[in-house]
Amino acid sequence: MPSSQVVEVRGKQFMVDCGEGTQLQLRRSRINFNKIQAVFISHIHGDHCLGLIGMISTFGLQGRKSPLHVYAPAALGPMLHAQIELFCPHLCYEVTFHEIDTEQVAVIYEDRSLQVSTIPLEHRLPTCGFLFREKPTLPHIRRDMIDYLEIPTWQINNIKNGAGWTTAEGKTYSHEELTTPADAPRQYAYCSDTRYIPTLHQLLEGVDLLYHESTYCNDNLQLAETYYHSTAAQAAMVASDAHVGKLLLGHYSSRYLDETAFLNEAREIFPESYLANENMGYGV
Repeated sequence: MPSSQVVEVRGKQFMVDCGEGTQLQLRRSRINFNKIQAVFISHIHGDHCLGLIGMISTFGLQGRKSPLHVYAPAALGPMLHAQIELFCPHLCYEVTFHEIDTEQVAVIYEDRSLQVSTIPLEHRLPTCGFLFREKPTLPHIRRDMIDYLEIPTWQINNIKNGAGWTTAEGKTYSHEELTTPADAPRQYAYCSDTRYIPTLHQLLEGVDLLYHESTYCNDNLQLAETYYHSTAAQAAMVASDAHVGKLLLGHYSSRYLDETAFLNEAREIFPESYLANENMGYGV
């Protein structure tokens, strides 16, 4: 199937690319259409965006009311508006288009728990990837201490935000005694179609999970260079240089009948490499 992923962060869902058949895959994965808040399009090749208008139409038929935000290169804006006017003239929700600059690193989306920024890539037309950064959370409350000291529940948020607690007898417990450290913020990077960029790792340092296209293996390195794609080995080099937690390979050329060739090539360089597969979930 063409490219599309759903990224879920703290109960919110975001889509990255929307190739043909995306809405069918959403049904197969039992993803609630109404939970998708925004769609990020990496570039205007059909296998990454031709499913968008059909999905928008289906959202309308299902009675969606909440706005849908679309972040994409400028060239998609006029085409998307024309398609909506032609195919969805009575859409019952708002579709808001946000133009992105594929040549700059910039924050394009932000809310209380998440920040999404662009990753400039090099393909045959303007292309970028996306870096999802979870914002830090508050420390965990120690339930045993709360129960032992009989601290009222309305004080819990104050303690999470740094306060201590003084008992009726005058003994003070510090914030550190009442909490445990917060979980480390998670990061996911999506690198769509691109040729190998030796400096790309500088933008991906330490991410927990990296998706990097691997259209070819090294036996077709010349094709990768000609069509501005990457090999599995090159994707693994980026992952290794960036010290990421795990690497997901994808966007395989149909000339390969056995995808383990990609995995074997990547794992020679970066052992924590895995194959992206349809309808599978990957947690961080």
